[in-house]
Amino acid sequence: MFDEFEDDFLKFEDVKEKLSNRPDLHAFILLDKLVPGKNDLISAAEHDEYYLSINPEELAKVATKDQLRDLHRCGIRHDDSNDSLCMFA
Repeated sequence: MFDEFEDDFLKFEDVKEKLSNRPDLHAFILLDKLVPGKNDLISAAEHDEYYLSINPEELAKVATKDQLRDLHRCGIRHDDSNDSLCMFA
């Protein structure tokens, strides 16, 4: 999902329409708008990494390429071994 945006990883300064000045908060707000929910966004943490409760397939159905790029610019990644979204602390 994020493979084509690898050069954009952690380049929050390139996000044009910021929902927050903080990359993690921007990502969380955008994820909540795209895939609304009632549970905590962070579902687990391990080895300085947060795992998110957003289903990657649901996100892929509703997110534009620009939104995915912005999420990657905020540090959101896909963990292939767990098929989940995650980010480093």
